[in-house]
Amino acid sequence: MPIEIALLADHARHKERVTDWLWRAFGHGADRGFYAALVDSSLRRDGLPITFIALDDGRPVGTVGLWRCDLLSRQDLTPWLAALYVDEAYRGRGLGRQLQDVVKRFSRRAGFASLYLYATFTGYYERHGWDCIGEGIEHPDLPVHIYRLRADAR
Repeated sequence: MPIEIALLADHARHKERVTDWLWRAFGHGADRGFYAALVDSSLRRDGLPITFIALDDGRPVGTVGLWRCDLLSRQDLTPWLAALYVDEAYRGRGLGRQLQDVVKRFSRRAGFASLYLYATFTGYYERHGWDCIGEGIEHPDLPVHIYRLRADAR
């Protein structure tokens, strides 16, 4: 059975798992409650923010979001592919690309001309068509790379 990628709103029973993934992967000292609020606010079927979940025979194995803003220092850019996470047992199988593709399609259908993300590393997103457009700072002082993908490149 292939991996299904669906709206987290349609599988809300997995929101605690998604919250734990985000908190552990991206928390950097932030309270788990902050991530629970992020996940709760993205339990929707349209609009932003929105979260998708990858399921293997009903078991959650990855997630990604489309948010208005994911980098406080660059609130002029929107929307953002955010919180891409793949369960360790599923890494290296192309699931990250599948999750990106879902967000790309959703944002294109919503009429966004560009899509943004940030990362602390380089090499991965470039292989998936993203262009590094500069540097930024994640709170409180973490240097990051900012990427853009134009709608016509998706």
